[in-house]
Amino acid sequence: MAPRLTLISPDFTRLWFGQAVSSVGDMVFSTTLMLWVATVLAKDESWAPAAVSGVLVAGGTAVLVVGPIAGVFVDRWDKRRTMLGTEVLRGGLVALLAVVSFLPADALPAGVWLTLVYGTVLLLHAAARFFAPARFTIIADLVTGDADRARAAGITQATSQTALIVGPPLAAPLFFTLGVQWAMLFNALSYLVSYVAIASVRVAPAEKAPAGVSDPGKAAGPRTGVVREFVAGLRFFGRSKFLVALLVFAVIGQFGVGALNTLNIFFTTENLGMSAKLFGYVGMAIGVGGIVGALCAGRVVQWIGARRTTWVSLLVSGALLVAYSRQTGFVAGIALLILFTIPLTVLNTAMAPLLLSAASAEYRGRVVAVFQPMTQLAAMVAAALSGWLAGTVLRDFDGSVAGVRFGPIDTIIAVAGLCILLSGLYARGALPDTETAEDGGPDGSPAGKGTAGEPAGPAEAAAPRAAAVPSPAPPRRGSTQ
Repeated sequence: MAPRLTLISPDFTRLWFGQAVSSVGDMVFSTTLMLWVATVLAKDESWAPAAVSGVLVAGGTAVLVVGPIAGVFVDRWDKRRTMLGTEVLRGGLVALLAVVSFLPADALPAGVWLTLVYGTVLLLHAAARFFAPARFTIIADLVTGDADRARAAGITQATSQTALIVGPPLAAPLFFTLGVQWAMLFNALSYLVSYVAIASVRVAPAEKAPAGVSDPGKAAGPRTGVVREFVAGLRFFGRSKFLVALLVFAVIGQFGVGALNTLNIFFTTENLGMSAKLFGYVGMAIGVGGIVGALCAGRVVQWIGARRTTWVSLLVSGALLVAYSRQTGFVAGIALLILFTIPLTVLNTAMAPLLLSAASAEYRGRVVAVFQPMTQLAAMVAAALSGWLAGTVLRDFDGSVAGVRFGPIDTIIAVAGLCILLSGLYARGALPDTETAEDGGPDGSPAGKGTAGEPAGPAEAAAPRAAAVPSPAPPRRGSTQ
């Protein structure tokens, strides 16, 4: 009988424990960097906001530039060794920055300090582009069945949301009482814990490949160059209507959430009449909704299926976001924000088995490497577009429909909700309740029946494998990874 504290399987539990510790470490580290840059390195400088935003830009740049090509190497390399190697690299980078940070702030020019910070963040995020697809594939070897896949993704989502609630409050007192060095060392130690957890996982050994071939699944043909393999991954993705549909849902979801994340501070203070000092409760509400949604997702998928869960979640979350945009009271607004986050998290979780079922083992790393940069780009575009609209085109907008008044902020959030609703209607037709031939390999062949020289279709790959989902929202380990 499995131990009471086992989550799905002992090996998955060990991976989860490593993720839980390292996710908290990531949140402590990322929050500490913001505080360090804002209150020490750029203190009282007019360019302080730009310096803080540079941390986000460095991370986003790594995701967009390194992410797509990283999938090629992840598909080539041993996944467990890849994860172990990235943890060593990331832990070493954070520890090195921690050692340098023991120098007085005035020992180096501000530009040098910022270069060190941005460079570290850039390398951490670049390494994470290898870690995330490898972890996705490892979990695919440890968990079976749609319901358990959704449970695994739900546990991952809940852990990330918990770290989001726990990490920042822990970071501030740690930073102001013990200093930036100890917060960094805390994160470096979290990478060590993650390394030990990954090393303890037992992964079934792959079949021995011929000399010069690292992946036995590719023994049928000679390895081509990195660019060709990358293009092959894009073709595989583009030829699968199912994968393209999943990406469309993820991108539209990011547009809706991106607009909310950008404008919510203004909506809560102007439309809900909330004091800016209470804005922390908004983050807590999102975290609570995320935890509830993640814990419920596995049962929902088991009850109505992953495909139906996807389009139903889109419709419900879209409707709730529109309803949220019409609120004028703090309590009702917070309640609707919690309710909105629940189906959105269920959506993220339900996409795990769907994404896995459409990605054969040979292309799994590249499929993830397409998803994450595209959703990251969507989030960046949504943030920029919504901020631009609210500050320029719709700045003085004041209209009414049937006696209901609309201002600039609530209008943009309402439109974001309508977009999610429309994507749900599209998903209803694009994700039939039963598997079709379009869910198959890159040539559109029936699932499990790839053509000669191509990998087997997704049904065959999905049967014994499962994975955590690269959801519309980027994985929390990627916050500093």
